Amino acid sequence: MSRFFRGGSDSESDSSESDYSSEDEKPTRTADSDESGDESSDSDSDCDEGRDGKSAPLKGAAFFKKGAAPVDSSDSESDEDVKKVVKSARDKRFDEMRSAVKALANAQKINDWVAIQNEFEKLNKLYAKALPMIQRETGRPPRFYIRTLVHLEDFLKGTLENKDAIKKMNKSSNSALTVMKQKLKKHNKTFESEIKQFREKPVEEDESADEAEREAAKRQAEEESESEDESKPEQKRWTKKDEPQKGDEEAATEGEDGFTVIGKGGKAFDATPETLFKKLRELLDARGKKSTEKSTQIANLKKLLEVANNPYQKVKVLLVLIPSRFDFTPVATGFMSVDFWKSTLSEMNELFQLLEENEHLTMVEGAEEDEDEKSIEVKSNAKESVPVRGNLGSFIDRIDDEFTKTLQNVDPHTIEYITRLKDETSLYALIVRAQKYFERIQNQEWIDLTKMRRVEHLYYKPDVVIQTVEQEVRNLYPPLNEESPADLVVNLCTDLYSTSIARVRARALLCHVYHLALHDQFHKARDLILMSHVQETAPQMDVQTQILFNRTMVQIGLCAFRCGMVRDAANALQDISSSGKVKELLAQGVQMQRYSDKTPEQEKLEKQRQLPFHMHINLELLECVYLTCSMLLEIPNMAANAHDSRRKVISKPFRRMLDYNERQIFIGPPENTRDHIMAAAKALAAGEWQRCRDLIHAIKIWDLMPNTEKIKEMLTQKIQEEGLRTYFFTYSPYFDSLGLDQLSSMFQLPYNVVYSTVSKMIINEELHASLDQPTKTVVLHRPGPGVEMSRLEYLAGAYSEKVASFVENNEKLLESRSLVLGLQQQQSQQGSRTGDRQGGGGGAVVVVVEDVEEEVDRVGIGMLDGVLGGEPVLKVGKDIRVGSVHARGDK
Repeated sequence: MSRFFRGGSDSESDSSESDYSSEDEKPTRTADSDESGDESSDSDSDCDEGRDGKSAPLKGAAFFKKGAAPVDSSDSESDEDVKKVVKSARDKRFDEMRSAVKALANAQKINDWVAIQNEFEKLNKLYAKALPMIQRETGRPPRFYIRTLVHLEDFLKGTLENKDAIKKMNKSSNSALTVMKQKLKKHNKTFESEIKQFREKPVEEDESADEAEREAAKRQAEEESESEDESKPEQKRWTKKDEPQKGDEEAATEGEDGFTVIGKGGKAFDATPETLFKKLRELLDARGKKSTEKSTQIANLKKLLEVANNPYQKVKVLLVLIPSRFDFTPVATGFMSVDFWKSTLSEMNELFQLLEENEHLTMVEGAEEDEDEKSIEVKSNAKESVPVRGNLGSFIDRIDDEFTKTLQNVDPHTIEYITRLKDETSLYALIVRAQKYFERIQNQEWIDLTKMRRVEHLYYKPDVVIQTVEQEVRNLYPPLNEESPADLVVNLCTDLYSTSIARVRARALLCHVYHLALHDQFHKARDLILMSHVQETAPQMDVQTQILFNRTMVQIGLCAFRCGMVRDAANALQDISSSGKVKELLAQGVQMQRYSDKTPEQEKLEKQRQLPFHMHINLELLECVYLTCSMLLEIPNMAANAHDSRRKVISKPFRRMLDYNERQIFIGPPENTRDHIMAAAKALAAGEWQRCRDLIHAIKIWDLMPNTEKIKEMLTQKIQEEGLRTYFFTYSPYFDSLGLDQLSSMFQLPYNVVYSTVSKMIINEELHASLDQPTKTVVLHRPGPGVEMSRLEYLAGAYSEKVASFVENNEKLLESRSLVLGLQQQQSQQGSRTGDRQGGGGGAVVVVVEDVEEEVDRVGIGMLDGVLGGEPVLKVGKDIRVGSVHARGDK
């Protein structure tokens, strides 16, 4: 068979060593060359002959072939006068390198170190491009490249010894020489052994050329013997099953339809149980290289898995196949496809099943496999304990992360998202299976990490969902026995408190608190997070843990609201809701800002941190709860501080929205959640608690909370109580006493609730009153003078302060204006020097002198007297008295 059709990868390696040995050898191959036609066709334009129409002389191996005489161009099928010669990729690379070597030698002749530096860098870049091909063929650099490095090193050494020549160099050449001295020394360390061998047995260019000719003749004879059996000009990539191709390693595997697929390079991937480890090692070496096709590698690994005939071989193949699937993630999407993910999950389950059935195979991350695979396989077949190097925990982390990435990139409002979410049960079952395996081999670190993965899949779910998931896991894997689903999250988190991993401890605590708050256990959740002091160390944690902390605080606030603790709910939600970045803090979206200072990398990382949609907390519900709590706290506070409502502000966002709403000229009926709450706040401030209640109940978002009717009843009671407090703060100055029964009927509250509310206000000194139990009245007291001002007194005081400030500012303005006018008058009088004296019967003259004492000493009292227009001048220390005007020394 002709080597032209086989790609030349086998027989070419026999003579590749001598091909590299000659610098003068530049073989130009014709269509009979041993390289594949696909590679050869790319180099047509590089080898055009001269314009005179004469064919180029044959060189290299083509010179010794039969019938290799130049062919007349008239016999060609095309009308071109120039015959094109095909070059292989290797020849093209080497020709480029030889051109750089020639240019480097010319630069050495004229001692041009700038050109030497440029050509040296160019040569190294060309060598880097040819390196994959060189490693595939011989694994060592060409001889002419090593010869060039040796000659350049000697030339540099001789130049450095010539001090006079260095002094005569210009600045650029001297700088290039210094750079080359450092660069060549560093570069030649890589080829130290090759350079040493070449210096021991140098091969000159002529000897290398003769050797290349001998090898070319030998190769020509081999090609002639092989070409006798060829009758077709083109080799088919598909051959019949009953006519297998003859060759050393070209026995093709059988396809389903009777055909055999020939792989890249004309080879078919064939493996047997005896050659399995060899093939596996080859695939491992090829992994990660640029020329490796990932899909082909996965297909070959699946074939190896089918060939494996014992558990040890299957485990070794699976440990390579699973990471290869993770490597196949498309760059365009950034996540694994669903089919690939399911295949990986199935293979991981197969791996765990093998490890569970063969307990003598133990997965150890740092295991040393110094022995031969065959000897280890013998031990495995004999059921002896065999440690296998691998990291199952990293597989669990990676497949879980890929599942999250898929949910992040799927539209949550489609059936596809729900269908994808159903796979979470299978993933959770795999995590449980991994935990049981790590417990069997007593790997405490991965036990804790796997438990943390389980908690992160359960902590935000209600008990009904957890129970369903656990039941499904038992159906998939009957040997697994777990505790009751009601206490599962609590028990897992409690076990993780003793781990040595600080991040896992913190996240377990936050998940535990979140789970308690989700089940309306506010006091337990609050005490647990306060005793841990996690809020103090949260800013120093990683971003994912900070997001979990924010989610936990929001859930605590919602839990307090459901339990009727309005003030605690407002305090828990204050930091998150008032930040203006609720989406970012909860990782539930990215706000598109017009003038954002984030780099593309930061935006990409922020998008990767987003939580899947089914884990989101409803932001509209969160805003509604926060604004409702703010209304119930802020309206009584504004009524209690009516004189200066800005002095004490509980919720700035609520105040800002309320002020904006009051500034509107026309306010229509409420449409959204904010409008309902703002209208309810104004009704509550006016004492219309029934209208406030109706507006709050009209908000439809309450239907998303559990026990909606109970929530509405709690809100009604809170509105009645805060309406009562607001009534006292607003109208207490106008009454002497109020009946408790009347207040009870007015706000439809039980008598004991009214009595308790008034008592708390009196104890907290919010209300100056006393309770008269026989008459069931509240006696309101007038505060003494200076204790509490009325509205009129407050306004009068504010008016007097503003008037005083206005007068003071006016006086300052008048004084500054008078000083400026006096200075202008003085300058005009000194400039005229006419001796005319101007006096005034009712005015005053102001003199501005920087230093009175020096000025008086310089001009004299008489001259100053003339300037002042006849007014008597009296100097006392640094003061000057001019008539009725008194000027200080600094004026």
